[in-house]
Amino acid sequence: MKKWQLQVGNWLTNHLKLPSDVLLELPRITTIGQFHAYIENHRGLILFTDTELQLKLTKGSLKIVGDHFVIKTLLPEEILVEGTIKEILFLESE
Repeated sequence: MKKWQLQVGNWLTNHLKLPSDVLLELPRITTIGQFHAYIENHRGLILFTDTELQLKLTKGSLKIVGDHFVIKTLLPEEILVEGTIKEILFLESE
């Protein structure tokens, strides 16, 4: 993301009290222990197996590694995954 976009986004977040994840198109990840992951603001499913989930983000991708994954909810910009989560990684686009 360009530096000025980040600065404008931070200014809007601080002064207008708007959520940064919405303004900057960042993913919001909510985990419950290591058994549930709820991800908002993704741009699509890249890969899903019972041990790996990869989602497209505005910039790069998100990779979640674990065991026994099951998709409980899949919406255009939201996903709920259950299983045993071992790692959550942000991968930059090349």
